[in-house]
Amino acid sequence: MIEWAKVKPAVEMEDLTKVFSGRWRRREVRAVDGVTLRIERGTSFGLLGPNGAGKTTLGKMLLACTHPSRGRAWIFGRDAREPEARRRIGYLPENHRFPTYMTGRGMLDFYAALAGLEASARRRRIPELLELVGLERWGGMRLGKYSKGMLQRLGLAQALMNSPELLILDEPADGVDPIGRRQIRDILGSLEQRGVTVLLNSHLLSEVELFCRQVAILHRGRLALEGGVRELTAGTGYRLAAAEIPERIETELRALAAATEPRDGARHFLFPSREQANRAIDLLRGAGCAVEELARTRSTLEEVFVRTIDGA
Repeated sequence: MIEWAKVKPAVEMEDLTKVFSGRWRRREVRAVDGVTLRIERGTSFGLLGPNGAGKTTLGKMLLACTHPSRGRAWIFGRDAREPEARRRIGYLPENHRFPTYMTGRGMLDFYAALAGLEASARRRRIPELLELVGLERWGGMRLGKYSKGMLQRLGLAQALMNSPELLILDEPADGVDPIGRRQIRDILGSLEQRGVTVLLNSHLLSEVELFCRQVAILHRGRLALEGGVRELTAGTGYRLAAAEIPERIETELRALAAATEPRDGARHFLFPSREQANRAIDLLRGAGCAVEELARTRSTLEEVFVRTIDGA
């Protein structure tokens, strides 16, 4: 028989609200305001928002570092405040401060001991994690000599020490160069393939777009937008390319197009709608011109983010 909790989503929030009171209770700040959200198991989920949107506070409520003023959160069907729920979570904070005098292997052993892992389990688990994050050759090096990318990967190893089913990451690629970001993205991709749910909080929207399948945008504590990355970035326009276009036809195409540019020996046109693209195709075919390229345009996640925040 399947246990009821096992069919529940990885994360579920219902009317989650956190209100902070100012000094002497003169002013209240709603850091998170009525967020209802569901994150399915095995999903790579990006949590986005400008500074002060409530992302970190939301994560702290999932980790039971702070309790909600109203509403509830569940981790795999259990109340997020229960210790058993937290045992299934791995967490990498934004501003971690690992002791620089320790070696990578020593740091992992220290935190694993704090987490209650037996010495035999630590001896088995630490080499596995160092290999997973590509640091097996540098496990004996002091952390003071690690690059930012190496420290972030070591932080990932620390967050994975308890073999979590849910991984919460706060700005894991912040300050990391493009090669380091690619390495982190590859590690997270391998975890997703193993069924680990990844909740990623990041300002690097291009990284979120490359890795996450679902996103939510917070603004002033409220849920402003939520959905699949592919669906949210799907555009309504079309890009068309053709060569050797008669001048008269090109003039008509320019009148239909929102933008045009010459590239690679062809003329490229951007049409805002399907109707305009179809009209352009009819004009080209009527003139005996071949359509060399026709593709639907897409918005970037950054464009979706800016539109959402500006319109909120």
